[in-house]
Amino acid sequence: MSHAIRRASELALDEATVTALRAALKTTADEVVQAIIDEVPPYANALSGHMGATIRRAVRTALGHYLDLASGNATGGDAGDAAYELGRGEVHDGRSMDALLSAYRVGARVAWRCLAAGAVPAGLPAAEVAKFAELTFAYIDELSAASAAGHADELAARGRAHERHLEHLARDLLAGASPDVLLASVQRAGWQPPVTLTAVLLPAAQARPASYRALDPSTLVLDDLPDATGVLLVPDADRSHLLRQLTDRTAVVGPARPWTRASASYARAVRARALSSDIRDTEDHLPELVLSADMEAFADLRTRALAPLRTLPVATARRLEETLRAWLLHQGRRDEVAAALFVHPQTVRYRMSQLRELFPDLASPHRVLELTLAVGLRAS
Repeated sequence: MSHAIRRASELALDEATVTALRAALKTTADEVVQAIIDEVPPYANALSGHMGATIRRAVRTALGHYLDLASGNATGGDAGDAAYELGRGEVHDGRSMDALLSAYRVGARVAWRCLAAGAVPAGLPAAEVAKFAELTFAYIDELSAASAAGHADELAARGRAHERHLEHLARDLLAGASPDVLLASVQRAGWQPPVTLTAVLLPAAQARPASYRALDPSTLVLDDLPDATGVLLVPDADRSHLLRQLTDRTAVVGPARPWTRASASYARAVRARALSSDIRDTEDHLPELVLSADMEAFADLRTRALAPLRTLPVATARRLEETLRAWLLHQGRRDEVAAALFVHPQTVRYRMSQLRELFPDLASPHRVLELTLAVGLRAS
């Protein structure tokens, strides 16, 4: 309170004036509180009952400390600390700093009116009245500043704690924690569970801008996973809108899953990214994801189902495999197979004759299923 202390050093309140002002302290405090109730709506109910009595005592204490300061008997430190804690407490009570500053302005006006009304009859010289006014408002300004600092610090601390709780919830979701664990994390984070969550993988540096600028504000974000990977868990996403929002980002979008099963969406996005760097929407690549779910089983299936081709030269085997794949996908329609392979229909007919010799049971439903799966992914 250096400014107020400097103002106090320039003021000479005699003992008679201070005694008169102290005698009016309770009345002044009551008038200050009543004016705040009347003029600052957020305090209309807060200053009634027990809370009202507590705040009246606080106001009297602040005014008493002010008189100590005015008479040269205090440094102002205790009042500044109390004002700082008051600012923090306002965050707990859900009131904005604007409301508290309004209360200070009203309090300063009423306090000055009451103090001046007591000081002048007590014999305060006219020359000292202006200094007294300056001290009063300097004192209130510094109390206001201390409260604003306490309010800001408490908001920042709460914001950091809230972020930590949200990150902890995101980690629990990705780990597939039990419903009981998830519900406890949700409660700590103060997060409203959606119906579904959609996992999005993207570079860590892009995670927070994507979340806070374009997506649902309830999106959970992690940007410190291995390999500089970031994850967004987007609530109840409109998939087409989500994909449009991520157009300029290197992202992989998993499926929507019930929020307690967000780990399944994340796992699929991870597998898709491992399968190909070209995948953005996992829903567009379900066959590849299914066939790559167990790569060893897929390799065994290919080895067994395509064994007859292994007796041929590599180039010939590759041409026939491509023909078989097109034939299965186009359900044997020769012209469509030829167009897909950029060959003449007679070439397709010739190759299919070779394939029927290699696979005599090519018309068998079981053989068709096995071959369809075997050639479902192009051979690398």
